[in-house]
Amino acid sequence: MTAIHVDTDIGGDTDDLCALTMLLGWSGVNVAGVTTSTEEGGLRAALASYALRLAGREGVPVVAGTEGSLGGYRGPHDLADLDRYWPDPVKPEPSPPGAALDLLARNAEEGATIVAIGPWTNLALLEAARPGLLSSTRVVVMGGCVRPPGPGLVSLTPDMDYNVQQDIVAARLVWERCAPVLVQRPVCLEAGLREAHLTKLRQGGRLARLIAHQGELHGADWDMRSTGREHPNLPDDLLNFHYDPLACAVAAGWDGALVEELELVARQDDGLLGFDAEPGGRKTQVVTVIDGLRFEEEWLRAVASVGLED
Repeated sequence: MTAIHVDTDIGGDTDDLCALTMLLGWSGVNVAGVTTSTEEGGLRAALASYALRLAGREGVPVVAGTEGSLGGYRGPHDLADLDRYWPDPVKPEPSPPGAALDLLARNAEEGATIVAIGPWTNLALLEAARPGLLSSTRVVVMGGCVRPPGPGLVSLTPDMDYNVQQDIVAARLVWERCAPVLVQRPVCLEAGLREAHLTKLRQGGRLARLIAHQGELHGADWDMRSTGREHPNLPDDLLNFHYDPLACAVAAGWDGALVEELELVARQDDGLLGFDAEPGGRKTQVVTVIDGLRFEEEWLRAVASVGLED
């Protein structure tokens, strides 16, 4: 059984919920705990708790983490419209200062893999408080644009690397001192939530049906179908990309992703942090290729199973 601790900014883009739900249905995985970043007074923690209750997994500990950014937020970090995206109101679940770092440290010490699918601030704070702990822990992070997307996909610019740019101080510290696996954004463009998946999601448990609801809203709000139609190697029924689910799948040991050791150099330009592949740079594990169609199928099967009786 693989223990995974999820550090998330759930409540913005719906792919955080897609990722957490997938782990709950993934064979051989135990979600050891959840912490939240870019908190809004405990609202993100409350949303994570709500999702776990829908899955019948109330025993998973959830702790609200940092409400700030070590480097200062570069852009908006608002929650999505809760009244539209979530079926019931939630009450904030704030946590005492340091509680998130305590949970992260305990799970790291017990051998859990740490996966960050929001800004990396909590991880950087833990490294500052407990130097060396994360360097001896398997850490997977969503973020980075080391190589450009393949042909026929959406172009990506550094400012679109949300998890890195929202806290470049934290991102640089975690990359330099914690030896994370980077699940870079360009490879994630090859797998997504699609309109074709909605029927099976609606036949699944309560979380799967909630993802179907949120996915349709996200697709409409961001006009994702037009994005798909405009790029020949994207599906024309695209609703969202599977950024965070892919990071969580890599954390779970999914063998449909190729992880290469690249030599990277971090550069800061106009307030943006980038990671470039150059000889002599820091050796870093980077996901460079994925089997996108296979991932979509395995993600859908895992998510649809959550909360259903055996």
